Amino acid sequence: MSDVVIAALYHFAPLPDFEAMQAPIRAACAEAGVRGTLLLADEGINGTIAGSAAGIDAVLAYLRSDARLSALDEKRSTAPSNPFPRLRVRLKREIVTMGVPGVDPRKRVGSYVEPEAWNSLLEDPDVLVIDTRNEYEVKLGTFRHARSPGTETFREFPAYVERELKGQEHRPIAMFCTGGIRCEKATAYLLDQGFDNVHHLHGGILKYLETVPEAESLWQGECYVFDERVTVTHALTPGDAVQCEACGEPLSAAEQASPQFEADISCPYCIDELTPERRAALEMRRDQRQRARTANG
Repeated sequence: MSDVVIAALYHFAPLPDFEAMQAPIRAACAEAGVRGTLLLADEGINGTIAGSAAGIDAVLAYLRSDARLSALDEKRSTAPSNPFPRLRVRLKREIVTMGVPGVDPRKRVGSYVEPEAWNSLLEDPDVLVIDTRNEYEVKLGTFRHARSPGTETFREFPAYVERELKGQEHRPIAMFCTGGIRCEKATAYLLDQGFDNVHHLHGGILKYLETVPEAESLWQGECYVFDERVTVTHALTPGDAVQCEACGEPLSAAEQASPQFEADISCPYCIDELTPERRAALEMRRDQRQRARTANG
């Protein structure tokens, strides 16, 4: 059986009719046998879908048939099975939520740095390298010399800029994220705030891991992804991390070795909440999932 193709995609474009686009896009995905999550908003489209190569090609061709999405950005990888249990096409206020009105990557963004040139920025001591992802993602892996804002959600990024970056408006700043979309907004926001030397990794970590040979890579750890693979590593192969079924926290191999980790039941982040009643409920849910997997062969 052929590997499943996974396509991470996004594009900022004016879509005032995004609500009307929901049903046709859902139908196109269903017809192609594609699952995953797509977000639609007035500012564009974002998401990750998975299916056969032909199915992914069909959905992307359908999306790009809309002239506003013809320049859709995509990054592909493969997995032995589909990492999404269902298809969701959701309507949102923003395709990546910062919560600051007026930030528009369609007007201007920082300069793009191709993966092949990224290492030179990482090794330049004058460049401030910022990981725009959230702390639960950063803890699993990041670039050497990168600084984490310590955020729990992307909505906290503007406060980080105000608290930590003000006064450095002329310093070279290079930012990165998983697939590139958060940096589109982050660089647009910094430019709006008067920063004038802003760069970001084109295609994000995923493109870097796909493009740069592991022997030359300055990436350390694994890259969190928003599907059942949990993480990927160099060449976009699945990593060793798992997601705690009890609280959703992604867990490194070292955290899985903790005596506080019990598959489907607890981990170091939620062990203090594990009452006898909660354990019973989680064990029941685990048994139900196992029966469902057995029934589905």
